[in-house]
Amino acid sequence: MPSPSRSIPFVTLDVFTDTRFCGNPLAVITDARGLSDKEMQEIAAEFGYSETTFVLPPQDPGNTAEVRIFTPVTEVPFAGHPNVGTAHALAIEGNVFGKPVGDRLRFEEKAGLVEVSVNRDADGMVTATTIRAPGPLTTGASIAPEIMAPCIALAPEDIVTSRHQPTFASVGLKFILVEVANLDALARAASRLEPLTALRQMHAGEDCDCATFLYTWVGPDHLRARMFAPFDNVPEDPATGSASAALGAFLTTLAQAPEERYLLVEQGVEMGRRSLIRLAVRTSNGAFDHVEITGSSVLVMRGQLAL
Repeated sequence: MPSPSRSIPFVTLDVFTDTRFCGNPLAVITDARGLSDKEMQEIAAEFGYSETTFVLPPQDPGNTAEVRIFTPVTEVPFAGHPNVGTAHALAIEGNVFGKPVGDRLRFEEKAGLVEVSVNRDADGMVTATTIRAPGPLTTGASIAPEIMAPCIALAPEDIVTSRHQPTFASVGLKFILVEVANLDALARAASRLEPLTALRQMHAGEDCDCATFLYTWVGPDHLRARMFAPFDNVPEDPATGSASAALGAFLTTLAQAPEERYLLVEQGVEMGRRSLIRLAVRTSNGAFDHVEITGSSVLVMRGQLAL
């Protein structure tokens, strides 16, 4: 006789948008108690989204929750849209593990403590959530355009190097940041596994899956971007808050910008899932201090997993 199944609650949201079926889909397992690491990974693979989050009681009762983040193939220490969406989901639920959820949340994650604020309208409805990336800005190796270009199906002249060469950078999760010449180059880009595999081997010391974040400027503080992470089974991501945050921190440092800089990153357009990621980058005495990521989310599904 088959053993009885467990019923595991979940919600899904579209993140970095206020329009259902746009933005980046996210599954949130709102009570992951009793799930093994293997089961978490299998659930993430079943949903097939770029990330799925699992909410657990915090190690420190002064924090809101422990949040674990899985792609379809691995666990990651931090990511932007999972935090924005998970905070939104918990805020509309109103409580987590019997404790009320206010407008300030703290998530324990592999990369560190993630602080979240909830924005509401005059009626108390959640309109957006803002997270603070947990890590300092770290940069790694630069990559020559002639090596990077085949990895993204472009020519070396499509890559802009006046500000920087393609560079590994992170504020909690590492990406290769690549500026391309224009929207046409951005639209033509695609991931190419053979040269990307060689690049990954060449830079094995970076401890990075060579997720690549391409961008171009469309206004003084407005960028369009695309992100490819084929080794995470994410051919393209419609919104990548952690990569946007790393880019905002990196560009602000390069430009020696004033103490507060605001950037808008538009992503997912080529996929038909337009996303808007708002960044506030803060420096202190000319050095990077922290970056905040703000986005709206919209609830799509609510249900139970049978395990």
